[in-house]
Amino acid sequence: MSPTSPSSAARPGFPSGGAVVVSTSPLSPHERADYWHHAVSDTFIPLDVTLHEREPSAGTIVSDRLGPLQISVVEAGPQTVRRDKRLIARGGDEYITVTLQHSGTGKLTQDGRQALVGPGTFTCSDAGRPYQREQPGPFRFTAIRVPKQRLGVTDTDLRAVTGTVFGNDRGLAGLVTGYLSRLAEHAAGFDPYTGGQLALTTSDLLALLVRERQGRLDPQAPEAARGMLARIKEYVLRHLADPDLSPHRIAAAHHVSVRYLHKLFQSQGCSVGAWVRRERLERCRRDLARGPAAAPSVSVVAHRWGFANASHFSRAFRAAYDMSPREWQSLARTP
Repeated sequence: MSPTSPSSAARPGFPSGGAVVVSTSPLSPHERADYWHHAVSDTFIPLDVTLHEREPSAGTIVSDRLGPLQISVVEAGPQTVRRDKRLIARGGDEYITVTLQHSGTGKLTQDGRQALVGPGTFTCSDAGRPYQREQPGPFRFTAIRVPKQRLGVTDTDLRAVTGTVFGNDRGLAGLVTGYLSRLAEHAAGFDPYTGGQLALTTSDLLALLVRERQGRLDPQAPEAARGMLARIKEYVLRHLADPDLSPHRIAAAHHVSVRYLHKLFQSQGCSVGAWVRRERLERCRRDLARGPAAAPSVSVVAHRWGFANASHFSRAFRAAYDMSPREWQSLARTP
């Protein structure tokens, strides 16, 4: 059965309008193996898939786009996925795949190394060289496909992180693990601009990880500063609703000084407080523009996005958009 069969929940691809779901649930067990093989290769890169059950369990792939990244949650039964020189010649060698394990165990083999994978750990595989990933039992993981050119490192540099397991420790690998976990959980909810910024963060973090493993990590390097700034922005966006969000709290959460935090934002041409206020106001403006049936009150919107004082919110809104929140709400409702 081909991947374009009507039995699929959705076809591989990324039309506008949300996640793409591919599932073998509607198929009988004897039809699933062939369909799953095509679905995996069409969703990711050319791969060879061997299922280890006589009657294959149902498999599901849910994929989203985040800027140039493809983020796919895969849940299926025991199997082995291989990529050899023949499949590399068919394309896809411009990507690396970062795989974050949620349940089950696995083993990644590449570049003469083997990485034993468990929940809460992640691996990197380079599609430009042969590798094999074994899943001996039912599993669930998130695979993030990243264009290698986004990292700014060589293929030789990438060998420092392939076939290696990264855990949830206190170093850079632990920071990356936490970041990828949150990214996988919320990927479908980001607007295009925020998604693009988070994709840049992902690339910067992976480049830092490569340089750290190569012993060439420079904390003052531009990509290190960009990576830190992007992680801070991602943190702020997740805590915009908290009225107690402050530079001191943001700095403490990232183990940097307030002075360094201000220095990072100066490179963006604004202060920490101004950036936070701008992001809050943009979300308030969006919520106030909803149709009459769904439109909340001005005070509800203000509190929703961290403005504890309604008068302060109104002044900030007028200063930013040259009209009051109620004027904007009325204008937005006008046909």
